[in-house]
Amino acid sequence: MSSSSEASSGSIMDLAGDDIERFHAHRTCHIIVDSCADFDPDVVNQLGVEVIEFPYVIDGVEHFDGSWKSMTAHEFYDRMRKGARATTSAVTPGRYLEVFTKAAQNGLPTLYMGLTGGLSSSIDAARQAAAMVKENYPGFELYVLDNLCPSAAAELLSIEVVRLAGNGLSARELYDWACDARYFIQGYFTLDSFSALAAGGRIPPAAAQVGGKLDIKPELSYDLNGSLTLRGMCRGRKKALRAIIKDFKENYSHDSSLPIAIATSDSEKDGDWLEKEIRKEPGCEDVVIIRSQIGPVIGSHVGPGMVALVFWGGDRREKISLTDRIARKIKNSK
Repeated sequence: MSSSSEASSGSIMDLAGDDIERFHAHRTCHIIVDSCADFDPDVVNQLGVEVIEFPYVIDGVEHFDGSWKSMTAHEFYDRMRKGARATTSAVTPGRYLEVFTKAAQNGLPTLYMGLTGGLSSSIDAARQAAAMVKENYPGFELYVLDNLCPSAAAELLSIEVVRLAGNGLSARELYDWACDARYFIQGYFTLDSFSALAAGGRIPPAAAQVGGKLDIKPELSYDLNGSLTLRGMCRGRKKALRAIIKDFKENYSHDSSLPIAIATSDSEKDGDWLEKEIRKEPGCEDVVIIRSQIGPVIGSHVGPGMVALVFWGGDRREKISLTDRIARKIKNSK
């Protein structure tokens, strides 16, 4: 499976059985996601969910982040390689109000799973809009979930939510399940350079220059709030990729019924290498691996050359530090 279309076509069908209509037959709720889950187009079409598209601007022209409709991933990242600046903005409360109002008028209980507040303020806008809709439609069931995990991690969460919805779970049951399940999705990734992070103000330009000169490649993940976290620094790309595989071996759930995701920003060869290494692991020979491209919104901040491996693993809450545990207890007691 070397291309995203080959990797994903049939993958959800494998999970759902041979009849996609039966997959959706018992769904009793409406599911809304957003484009920052970086879905492969074939996957999102088979899931049958509504997608809210995030806006982005490149070369002064506004586009919307939805399945690479206006340009291909290669075209987008090639522009970035040539110096084009891509910028993003949050979804407005007005847009969420429009989507949620339409859902309320249809009357079906609705679950929205949005990009983590650790990376965007959009989830706050969604909550504001949801509160207004509930005032106007007091009997309408609407749940807003911060998925606490970005990119393909949110894609994996969405797949399982849709599968459970197909088994007849209600919107409330899906919300409660996802509130816990989101902590069991683990993701590790590396970048080709620090340039995009520096351009977006996420790291100092001087640090980006030093990293480039020393061929430093970071291994990153995300914390319990969905914010990016640095796991380590590697000399060279191959060492960073090996560090990702090491974390996979240590944290993978070894449940072959759950798919694995590999997402890249125009760096398919490295994605191929990760997939070959995964296939060498016991029990992973036939596991579904979904391949997708990092969308332009997240891609604007990480740049070309990102490679991410996402999978179901152990509970990430069990690995937090003592100080984080104390802080969480204090927060929950308020």
